[in-house]
Amino acid sequence: MSHSTKTASRNDWNSSVRIHRTALTAPAGKHDNDGFAAYDLKIADGKIAAVTPGDPAADQRDFHIATPLFVDCHTHLDKGHIWPRNPNPDGSFMGALETASADRIANWSPSDVEARMEFALKCAWVHGTKAIRTHLDSAPPQDRISWPVFNAVRERWKGRIDLQAACLFGIDQARDDTWFRSLVALVKDTGGVLGAVTFMVPDLDELLDKMFRTAIDHGLELDFHADETDDVNAVSLERIASAAARHRYEGRILVGHCCSLARQPDDAVKRTLDKVAAAGISIVSLPMCNLYLQDRRTNATTPRWRGVTLMHELKARGVNVCVASDNTRDPFYAYGDLDMLETYRMATRIIHFDHPVADWPATAFANPARAMGINAGLLDPGMPADFIAYKARSHNELLSRPWMDRAVYREGIPQSAALPQYSELDPLMEPLT
Repeated sequence: MSHSTKTASRNDWNSSVRIHRTALTAPAGKHDNDGFAAYDLKIADGKIAAVTPGDPAADQRDFHIATPLFVDCHTHLDKGHIWPRNPNPDGSFMGALETASADRIANWSPSDVEARMEFALKCAWVHGTKAIRTHLDSAPPQDRISWPVFNAVRERWKGRIDLQAACLFGIDQARDDTWFRSLVALVKDTGGVLGAVTFMVPDLDELLDKMFRTAIDHGLELDFHADETDDVNAVSLERIASAAARHRYEGRILVGHCCSLARQPDDAVKRTLDKVAAAGISIVSLPMCNLYLQDRRTNATTPRWRGVTLMHELKARGVNVCVASDNTRDPFYAYGDLDMLETYRMATRIIHFDHPVADWPATAFANPARAMGINAGLLDPGMPADFIAYKARSHNELLSRPWMDRAVYREGIPQSAALPQYSELDPLMEPLT
């Protein structure tokens, strides 16, 4: 970074950087058309002591962009990195479901889940992630395996990456009262989030009522996978919003995917958007996973839509919109590394988070922090000096090179950890062919 002045402590210093206005609660600089401005960033005792407007006339050839650390609000740490031993046979959604289920039954022991979680978190740490919410497959008997593992991993990573977990099961499984009560107790005891995959079963409204009543009775937040399909008849997002209104639910709700919304008639879209906004629901798009799975037909057919939900229309209604990594090297998404810079970069191209850039950068920082209910995603004075400095001076430079050089700072100290080698996972995998 330019114009840096070190002081006595190794994490006390000043530097001139370029910051996007969405990273500050009270931006005061002279921002360019993309929302960036020169700021003087002062670090003291591992915290941000001051962020003051810099000299816009100063030579900016050496200025670096600085962002908060990333907040990744929708991941699957329990599924990650099983691709080498169980790849998706055809890239389809059904292929992903069946392959992941078979791998879970055959392989997801405590040691297997823990090793893959650790590998994924080491990747996220190096890339500059501050907080992660993971979904945990919770159909029995996996619930009694993965939740204790998550507890141990969360404790080990305490103070490094803040971890949340949401249970994940097909909502039709909530018909089993005995099992559902036991899962709710497990989630509550772990400080987790109540979640499910919703789809258009005949008793969806009754099952949603059960979810909302349970969340209210136990003081739990809610997190749903919804409408991960191009079927225009998949309208569970609208049903979730209706249930929230019906129960006057005041807790946080995060809903992911919502792909079919982009395929529905305009009148249905408007009705759903209004309900989602009124209910205060946050929406997270998973652009890489949805682009990978949605509209995959045959090897002789080109996909004809992008698979993502209506982020622009949702934002225009005041909905808190986010992007996240989702799956990583598993049957639902063959690639990825829990690198939220890649996620935001791809989202910009897939969903058109540009022309203007406006406040879209918040979808990877402040917005997911709000959805998770944590104090992160900003560079305000008084916050820990946790940020990333990139060798880029503009939004265009930042997103034009896929592995943009970055320096991750935590409490004002530059981090030096390297990405783990894939060979670390070899003992868990079948021999590669």
